[in-house]
Amino acid sequence: MENVALLSKHAIVVATKKLVHKCTVHETIRVKSGAWDESGVFIYTTLNHIKYCLPNGDSGIIRTLDVPVYITKVSGNSIYCLDRDGKNRVIQIDATEYTFKLALIQKKFDQVLQMIQSLQLCGQSIIAYLQQKGFPEVALHFVKDEQTRFNLAVECGNTEVAVASAKEIDQKDCWHRLGVEALRQGNHEIVEYAYQKTKNFERLSFLYLITGNLEKLEKMLKIAEMRNDIMGRFHNALYLGDVQERVRILEESNHLPLAYATAKVHGLTEAAEDLEAKLLGDNKSVPSLPEEEKSVLLMPPRPILQENNWPLLVVTKGLFEGAFAETVGAADMEDDEAAGAWGAEMEIVEPEEGLNGEAVIVVDEEDRGDDEEGGWEMEDLEIPADAHVPEVAHETAFFVTPTVGMPKSQSWIQNSSLAGEHAAAGSFDSAMRLLSRQLGIQNFTPLKNIFLELSLASQSLLPTLVSVPELPLFLERGWTDSSPVNAKGSPAILTKLSSLEEKLKVAYKTTTEGKFTDALRLFLDILHTIPVVVVDSRKEVDEVKELLGIAKEYTLALRIELKRKEPALKEDLLRQSELAAYFTHCQLQPTHLKLSLQSAMSICFKAKNYNTAAAIARRLLELNLSPAVATKARQVLQVSEKNPRDEMKLNYDPRNPFVVCGATYTPIYRGSRDVSCPYCKARFVPETANKLCPVCDLAVVGADASGLLCSPSQMR
Repeated sequence: MENVALLSKHAIVVATKKLVHKCTVHETIRVKSGAWDESGVFIYTTLNHIKYCLPNGDSGIIRTLDVPVYITKVSGNSIYCLDRDGKNRVIQIDATEYTFKLALIQKKFDQVLQMIQSLQLCGQSIIAYLQQKGFPEVALHFVKDEQTRFNLAVECGNTEVAVASAKEIDQKDCWHRLGVEALRQGNHEIVEYAYQKTKNFERLSFLYLITGNLEKLEKMLKIAEMRNDIMGRFHNALYLGDVQERVRILEESNHLPLAYATAKVHGLTEAAEDLEAKLLGDNKSVPSLPEEEKSVLLMPPRPILQENNWPLLVVTKGLFEGAFAETVGAADMEDDEAAGAWGAEMEIVEPEEGLNGEAVIVVDEEDRGDDEEGGWEMEDLEIPADAHVPEVAHETAFFVTPTVGMPKSQSWIQNSSLAGEHAAAGSFDSAMRLLSRQLGIQNFTPLKNIFLELSLASQSLLPTLVSVPELPLFLERGWTDSSPVNAKGSPAILTKLSSLEEKLKVAYKTTTEGKFTDALRLFLDILHTIPVVVVDSRKEVDEVKELLGIAKEYTLALRIELKRKEPALKEDLLRQSELAAYFTHCQLQPTHLKLSLQSAMSICFKAKNYNTAAAIARRLLELNLSPAVATKARQVLQVSEKNPRDEMKLNYDPRNPFVVCGATYTPIYRGSRDVSCPYCKARFVPETANKLCPVCDLAVVGADASGLLCSPSQMR
């Protein structure tokens, strides 16, 4: 169990086993008792209800109670409890609702899909929950009410379902919302269809303008004329750059000065003279116009091409879309058949007066196919006579038997959250996604060879007869002769905890010998292998985490020591003294701690930093030393205490607890702000956030991660 629940009078606090707060549920009625079920849901009772609390804080009612009970155990759909008489009782509950919500939160979509198909989960509470948690596409399959279906379809961007629901509802507001959503997706055909249904002529004209459809824009000009819409006519003429039509509209509207000015500046001499005569005949002044050299005509540019729907990527259907494909009804098929009609031309009929006096618009939905287009143009090609194509040897082709059922490598990862198993199955993409989510890893270059080794080690080829392909064999962990043929197994993992422990012993020995570069490489190998290790028991999980901590401490310590030995710091006694002192504060084995303290004591003593050398000598004398080393430490302490001062001002205070920053190699004292690597847990100054961890070279410092997952026992 990874979580604990703390019960108070009117609240339940859920935390991890390390008491890290996760959520709090408040109750108005007193909480009586509670227990965890196998799936990690906390079931509790109040005075008159049995309720549940999910790990994310969502809660709900399972059933009501006649009398208060006190839960002792939850198993499946049974609750074992005591009543107020002290008698054992078994209460049956329906765990469907909270099991469904838990699977949705944990993104176990295969389980969600199975529950949707096999159980009756319809209800406004389920629909509202799905919509609230960001799964409107799942809620869409529960809803029968067309208005609700339309709202959900628009929210999740499913224009096909939205069109079908809008046809059933047939309200102006729905068509308007559909047009807005389709325009956001760049589906101009649906936008056009929605504008036609709502008779939104202004938007329709502007849509034809921005898509370069001048032919339909001319038809919109005729429609505006039939509707006696002066502004609509003028706007369409302006969009088309039709100056004669604009002059005619202004003249019919009795705006003679504007009509004259328009005709004059656009070079329509005859029309301008006629309008000038009319103005003089009405005793009106002819407007004066600026010189032509200073005038610029505003004409719309001619479209180079006509814009179609935005191109879409070809993607596979989602889990729920594919599962519910069979539920698509005749209405959806009608939508597919009508898809070509949304962009059809609008035929203009003779003006017929409707109920409101508006002209009737007829949308032609006939097939656009035309024999004059030439079909597929399957013409004969003039191929040169000297072109020679060798005959294909048909007898060399052979039949490949299709694989029966699901591939073994896919069944390995179907319900697995272990990155090592995904890598062994050859599913590198899913393995990288798991490591990124669990450990915040972003740099996968050091893991490339490990992934390839895991994949190759989990498969084998069995040679058969000559000219017959080898038979692939999939090696499974824990397989025996008595295992069922179709039993679900797990891939054999090349990297084991025992091999890492052997590598750790070699790294210890190399460190003792002073081969720091080789030792650093070995500890980095351990750090890079742990993310894909798979173990069986919880005890081994703790051992893996302990190994991770050891590898991190030694990697940091060795990087500090190698930094101190760089040629650039050879003359910098101040920095050398600081790095030598920091080296002694890494969590090392006693043997290596003694060696690091001896080295730091000598460096500080030679640099005349006697106060620091004395402090290190005292720490050294607390350990089990050989007589020679103990004598030397006492001599350094005696000399340093006579002159207890440092020649240089070191950034080092041994009395104030601190950790060493893995990037700047400076102390981070207790109480100071810091950030950590989500994988190796190395600590850094805040400026290192969102950068690649310089200790493990895998994860991003400060990234969110759920934690190391290396055993099936952690998922039970």
